[in-house]
Amino acid sequence: MNGVLADDLIYVFAFLLGGLAFGTVPFVLVYLLAPTRTRQTAGRTGQSIECGMEPIGDAWIRYTAVYYLYALVFVAFAVDVLFLFPVALVYNQRLGIGDFVELMIFVGVLSLVIVYAWRKGVFTWKRR
Repeated sequence: MNGVLADDLIYVFAFLLGGLAFGTVPFVLVYLLAPTRTRQTAGRTGQSIECGMEPIGDAWIRYTAVYYLYALVFVAFAVDVLFLFPVALVYNQRLGIGDFVELMIFVGVLSLVIVYAWRKGVFTWKRR
């Protein structure tokens, strides 16, 4: 029994070391391979260059709340599908009427996200 525990601990430590390596090796590689001095771009230092082109404008722009509502609707549909797909696979095998009621309550709560987005006007297409 003691040998089995030692074998299991070897696997745990191997996975722990592998996880630490996957987390730290990219940082070490970037530190070793990154250039040590900044590149001068048209008299300015420290400015990022994308594909050899000078950047135009500021990278920090504000997004409207509509994009967050799109994300909310996406998350609601993703959670809905992730839950309903396994339920649909086993529905005829084990689930009864009580499970069906719970399923309808779940879908009803998630559909409130659609109603909320609809009331906020997310689904209306406006030109700016």
